[in-house]
Amino acid sequence: MSDIEAVEAANLAMYQAFESADVDRMHALWDSVEPTAVVCVHPGWPMLRGRDQVLRSWSAVMAGTEYIQFFLTDVSVSVLGDTAVVTCTENVLTEVTEAAHGGSSVVATNVLVRRADGWKVQVHHGSPVLGRLVEE
Repeated sequence: MSDIEAVEAANLAMYQAFESADVDRMHALWDSVEPTAVVCVHPGWPMLRGRDQVLRSWSAVMAGTEYIQFFLTDVSVSVLGDTAVVTCTENVLTEVTEAAHGGSSVVATNVLVRRADGWKVQVHHGSPVLGRLVEE
């Protein structure tokens, strides 16, 4: 498996862990070598720093989410040595968005680092898309 394929798989695994509310799997996906470098910004949230705080937030979000499904588009992966950056659009379906208007979009940047046991998430930043860009 190439580095790009491995990063894509690790990135997708994070979304699958969230969809299935698998807290243990989510914990295994985040970097534990440099726990103070772990950062997460959930859409609309302040920045969370440190592995413990980030993982507590995922547990809380998963506990409060009855249903969620992601359709990732515009996925771009860049690998430079032992660091990878993934950008994508998270097309999100939840019990709230589906009932209201069929879904919502979040643009995300995920930074992963290569560790002895594979690629681990170190940074996740999600920002809601509030409007559409008009292209000329």
